[in-house]
Amino acid sequence: MNSPTPDPADALRPRLPSPLRPVADERFERHGVRLLLKRDDLIHPDLPGNKWRKLAPNLRAARGRTVLTFGGAYSNHLRATAAAGRLLGFPTVGVVRGDELADRPLNPSLSRCAADGMRLLFADRTSYRAKHEPAVLARFTADAGAAAGTDPQDVYVVPEGGSNALAARGCAELGAELRDDPEGVSVAAVACGTGGTLAGLAAGLGPGRRALGVAVLRGGFLGGEVRGLQRAAFGGPAGDWSLEERFHFGGYARATPALDAFAADFEDRHGLPVERLYVAKLLYALSTLAAEGAFPRGTALAAVITGRPDAP
Repeated sequence: MNSPTPDPADALRPRLPSPLRPVADERFERHGVRLLLKRDDLIHPDLPGNKWRKLAPNLRAARGRTVLTFGGAYSNHLRATAAAGRLLGFPTVGVVRGDELADRPLNPSLSRCAADGMRLLFADRTSYRAKHEPAVLARFTADAGAAAGTDPQDVYVVPEGGSNALAARGCAELGAELRDDPEGVSVAAVACGTGGTLAGLAAGLGPGRRALGVAVLRGGFLGGEVRGLQRAAFGGPAGDWSLEERFHFGGYARATPALDAFAADFEDRHGLPVERLYVAKLLYALSTLAAEGAFPRGTALAAVITGRPDAP
């Protein structure tokens, strides 16, 4: 077994708490809503936002063992895990959805994973969907051990997107930061892929505040995922939260000209580079919801900025 990894909070020196910055935007102000940006993208250059918050407790639990995780061809989670392995000195293995990708040149996202030392295993889509089944997971674990040259018993599994009970507890710290901030946040919103960030955010906000998740994938499954994560992490429902599932723009990594135009305009107005897979959909949703009157006048609305265009 490898020697224990340093505590990520010590070794990676994250910027915590992340800044909370008000922005003047008449699309919100005309409806009596004050917009604030929770700049979680500034936590760490290689592990920004919810990637840090979800991975850090899992890396403590892994204790320097080989980390096996899962993601698509453009997974930000795979990139962040690979970067953590490089920075902290532990082996990483990523199972990539789509065995047809093994016969193609690596895209820039997977190339970055490989450059950071991650061994990439490509799985057919049927096996990938069944990755939670014990027999399938055991096979992936054995393959990961072989790829990393370690005993499969020394492989620590982090689920797709990094979302598990440990991750939800890590993201509760995000809610606590917003709860304790003097800006008086009443609603905190985050883009959601696997639900771990929303599960923890709602728990950490405490009573009198609401968490809002904006789904970036189709399917209507996220509510069940969030409830399951809260049961595993906190023993049951925790905090006031809701999901908005109208703004996935066709699914993960899908966009429209309207979304691209909105993101470019937001960049011009506020000097914030807008990540397109998650953050653009979040901000577009919040602007639309404000226009629909979804937030009472006087709402202090915090949008959690979980990543940057040039970061994992």
